[in-house]
Amino acid sequence: MKERVALLLIISFLIAFLIVFQNYFNTMWAIIFLIGFMFLYSIYMWAATKYQKRKLRKNPPILNYDYHPFVSILIPCHNEQEVIEDTVLNVLKLKYSDFELILINDRSSDNTFQIIKKFEKENKKIKILSREKDSKEGKSAVLNDAMKLAKGEAILVLDADAKIEANFLNEMLVKLEPADVGAVQARKVIINASQNFLTQCQHNEYVLDTYFQTGRDAVRGAVELRGNGELIKLEALKSIGFWNEETITDDLDMSTRLHIKGWDIRFCTETKVYEEGVVDFCAIIRQRRRWVEGSIRRYLEYIGDVFTSQDMSLRVGLDLIAYISEFLLPFWLIAEIFIQAFHFVKGETNCILSSIAMVVATGLFFACGFIYSLKKYSNYNFFRALKEAILTSIYFLSIWFPIAMFIIFKIIFTKKTTDWGKTRHGVANEYQKGMLNEQ
Repeated sequence: MKERVALLLIISFLIAFLIVFQNYFNTMWAIIFLIGFMFLYSIYMWAATKYQKRKLRKNPPILNYDYHPFVSILIPCHNEQEVIEDTVLNVLKLKYSDFELILINDRSSDNTFQIIKKFEKENKKIKILSREKDSKEGKSAVLNDAMKLAKGEAILVLDADAKIEANFLNEMLVKLEPADVGAVQARKVIINASQNFLTQCQHNEYVLDTYFQTGRDAVRGAVELRGNGELIKLEALKSIGFWNEETITDDLDMSTRLHIKGWDIRFCTETKVYEEGVVDFCAIIRQRRRWVEGSIRRYLEYIGDVFTSQDMSLRVGLDLIAYISEFLLPFWLIAEIFIQAFHFVKGETNCILSSIAMVVATGLFFACGFIYSLKKYSNYNFFRALKEAILTSIYFLSIWFPIAMFIIFKIIFTKKTTDWGKTRHGVANEYQKGMLNEQ
């Protein structure tokens, strides 16, 4: 109810603003304001990233490589027989001795339990937690149950399809060591990017996210955890009461609560965690719907704390508020078009062309971000980056805008649910096997 009221107030204010704005100003000024704000914010993050790199070259930070906490690695497994064996073998190659690996069999109906039980017998570092069939659903509940076994001073969360490099923990722990840092997020990379159009777009999405996360890290803003490849101090976890079991996006919810408590979250650009991209359209819609709904709900739930927290830095607060606008933007643009279309149909003075131009301008903004990100982080040449940017911007606007609108109405008119919406893993293995057979 709290989230519904908060969203209704925000939407009502936005609609009132649009109506008043159109009565006194030409819509073109809205375009200029929108593009100007996004451009200036992007330039600010770009400049901060450049300044940070130059500063680190001139005055390299003193890194504490003696920070060597015991790490508990948690991997939730719900029907993961296709991928879990490869993931466990990959994790056991870590060049870090002080860790335990806790594999959580979350009500699996396939052979997941038999596979992970075999590993428990073979390796003393591995512990198994098998949840009962009537256990509470959701990744947060799974992770909270696993904490009853965990002995680590730091907690690493990996998905069942994750792949990491041998130095993963060594690189991440250096970032986690400072007293004010509560968590560190690795850069996520799609392992099967070339499988089809959707996986390539997801790869490009993740590259753009890397650009934004790197920028937020440079300005010490609101870096977010991404669920897979997140490393968290036990002290920070305890300070927020561990994972929130009433959310459908455990990572985003935790990110906001850590920031509110004053913890810093860092982003490790050079340290990668690989995962599978979703290969079919229906599955990606389900996944993105969950991401959008969880993200909007956490803002609505904690918006009061964001404005009143005594522990959160001003930079983080402003960064969080700026990113709230990314979910209001679709509603703003679509509402603007409908209002202008209404005037057009009635034969009244309207700015329908300017409204359409706003949508085009927004698409161009994202396209520019994709081009820069793909050149920088995927090493694409300009023409390939341009092609991928155009295609991904169309994909981005076609998927994210309708989903954001749908979720806004869902929050207002329906009851809250905690449907986790599990993503199927193992598709990359099938793809790679198919490629080998063709060869």
